[in-house]
Amino acid sequence: MGLFESSEKFEEVLGGFFRQLADVPPIADKLLASKLVIRFAYSDPNVVLVVDCSGDQIEIRPGDTETKAEVEMSMSADIAHKFWFGKVNLMAALTRRQMVAKGPIPKIMKLLPAIKPAYAIYPKYLQENGYGQYNIY
Repeated sequence: MGLFESSEKFEEVLGGFFRQLADVPPIADKLLASKLVIRFAYSDPNVVLVVDCSGDQIEIRPGDTETKAEVEMSMSADIAHKFWFGKVNLMAALTRRQMVAKGPIPKIMKLLPAIKPAYAIYPKYLQENGYGQYNIY
């Protein structure tokens, strides 16, 4: 079993974090400019989150398995958690198959500088929202 005790808890933590990022103008502006629809499929526990950047504002949709996504990312919840602490190199994780990406990899890589500020936001988000027990990296 991974760090997160349930799908509901992981969805609450990461979905809330994604919603917060959607309200950070430098990050949100670059994500919206990408026009990407990204589906994240997490395991251990199992959670699906769609991050839809195709409209005027970013939409976060838990459990959305119907929307056609241009990019699909699969990984364990623990790898995702470490990633948001800046502890997982995307290219290395893709090479090691810790993360599996389907879709235009260059577009995904182009977003890395846009989300880099999120690495500093994530630990603060955990602490400020009562998720301090997950603030372990």
